Amino acid sequence: MGVDRKTPRFYFSLRSPYSWLAYRDLTNHHPDVADAVEWRPFFEPDAISERLLTEAGGTFPYTPMSRAKHLYVLQDVNRLAKSRGIDLSWPVDREPVWEIPHLAYLVARRAGRGPQYVAAAYRARWEEGRDICDRAVIADIGAQLGLDPAELAGASDDPALRAEGVRLLLDVCADGVFGVPFFVHGFSRFWGLDRLPEFVLHLRERELTTRGLPEPVGAVGLGARSVDDGHAGGCG
Repeated sequence: MGVDRKTPRFYFSLRSPYSWLAYRDLTNHHPDVADAVEWRPFFEPDAISERLLTEAGGTFPYTPMSRAKHLYVLQDVNRLAKSRGIDLSWPVDREPVWEIPHLAYLVARRAGRGPQYVAAAYRARWEEGRDICDRAVIADIGAQLGLDPAELAGASDDPALRAEGVRLLLDVCADGVFGVPFFVHGFSRFWGLDRLPEFVLHLRERELTTRGLPEPVGAVGLGARSVDDGHAGGCG
């Protein structure tokens, strides 16, 4: 796909609770911006994708999680969800393969259902506590969206989608992304849930007013903090 620096980009991970909260804030409070940005998945590669990424000259950012960090994230995300009136249901990951849900997103996006898929996957993981690395869960999401359940569930087995996923991971490297949520426009970068208002203001001031977005009225404080969310490569 390659990186078009003129296009604002939102790097999201279906794994990260902070990315989920940023997604909700973006779509609930700034739907015009949500429609204007390019949504790009950020996912930890399995052995196959990591080999392909290395062969292509890329390296995935990796941040190991400590026990103290893990316990902090549990408390912090619970606080943030409660402040937003969201009922949170923590999922349990059992030998996850993150290509399964994230490459399925590429299938949904190709069918014009990308945002709907992201909404359903986030809801399944963070509000229903389901394992989105379970192919049956992804197939169920596909059926809900009127897409081919088998095609979504088997996306990680498709060599072409694997290759596209690696290209996206190379773009992660090119954009200097080291965690999620991560927002990029030109050479400006905004990392973390608490940087979403500044990203929105940046777009309104720089580019998107010409596309019909309202004039900037100042950053909206959402009462969140940016922290490392404690999983491999995922940051607040």
